[in-house]
Amino acid sequence: MKRIFATLVAVLLAAPLAAQRPSDPALLIPEVAPELDYVVAPSAVTLPAGVTMGATAAVAFDAKGHIWVLARGETTFFEFDENGTYLRSFGERMTRAHGLRIDREGNLWATDVGAHTVMKVSPQGQVLMTLGTKGQAGMWDEAAGTRLFNQPNDIAIAPNGDVFVIQGHTPGPGGDARVIKFDRTGKYLTQWGGKGNGPGQFQVAHGAAIDAKGLLWVVDRENQRIQVFDQNGKYVREMKYAGLPCAVDIGKQYVYMVNGFAGQLLRLDLNGKVLAALGKPGKGPGEFGEAHFMAVSPKDEIYVADSVNGALVKFIKK
Repeated sequence: MKRIFATLVAVLLAAPLAAQRPSDPALLIPEVAPELDYVVAPSAVTLPAGVTMGATAAVAFDAKGHIWVLARGETTFFEFDENGTYLRSFGERMTRAHGLRIDREGNLWATDVGAHTVMKVSPQGQVLMTLGTKGQAGMWDEAAGTRLFNQPNDIAIAPNGDVFVIQGHTPGPGGDARVIKFDRTGKYLTQWGGKGNGPGQFQVAHGAAIDAKGLLWVVDRENQRIQVFDQNGKYVREMKYAGLPCAVDIGKQYVYMVNGFAGQLLRLDLNGKVLAALGKPGKGPGEFGEAHFMAVSPKDEIYVADSVNGALVKFIKK
């Protein structure tokens, strides 16, 4: 156990400064669970000669089953077909690209945690809406006329088009970890959260998804839990985990979660109970620098964006 822990710490310390290192070594200890019945595919996507993609921040699928990657490079958005063949790329470099979701019309919603903005972009690359002010962190306070984010991390989109922005990337004192809700046009509706460990509070509100019942799951990373709310912010319950929960993908049968610097991909049941796991910290096949975001394809293939190793990793069923 000491040797395993020492290895985990070494991987953590080797991570680049761009990664938000956990403040507590206990966050490196992984979940213990039966082995997940997936293996690493030889490659996730292919790029043509002369095209490069920066470190992968997030991944999502559109209605056609095409793979979209949000990258931390000179170009931000990359589209691939269902087989991983490159189709196109566009978008200028973000300050620090972070989260990506796709709405029912195929529009891309992306967060820039470093610039404190959320962008809605058409599939053709046209910026349709920007929420927040680039380079300015602050409060979203309609009464005071201040409409600012503080490190937006992820987005969840309800079936009716309402948008939930999950913010607050810095653990410990400072920051403003919370959920801010808008309608499909960007009109402010409500918000909740704040720093803390109690119900409805967050240390790092890192990822989000909406389940079949319409409940919002918010990944409260440094508190090692997922909190569940209704869409008006009423607290429902929480689920605790070992490691560093980062993001979830909720399907019809299972929920999948990536476990940050603990280097794991986890399968959960629809109530959040851990069923299986794979992965560990490292740079080899099936290992992660940081299992940051993930998405499940229509063919039940799992794609994980590893923001530290800079890779998009594809897993297929054994």
